[in-house]
Amino acid sequence: METRKRSIVKAVTWRAGGLVVTVAVAWVVTGRADVAASVGILDTVLKVAAYYVHERLWARSAFGRPKPPDYQI
Repeated sequence: METRKRSIVKAVTWRAGGLVVTVAVAWVVTGRADVAASVGILDTVLKVAAYYVHERLWARSAFGRPKPPDYQI
């Protein structure tokens, strides 16, 4: 089972790469580093929160998990 801390660290490390890509694309489109940085930061904050919620919802789901045995010795 995923812990909350693990979900947070996974989300942050994944988004660090996404931040670089988002800022680069926004900079190419706008030609302004300040706007690109603002877009990148806002995008990262929102997506980290969305990813965390997504991970926690999946952690609650039994979908795809093997059923535990009725008893154990």
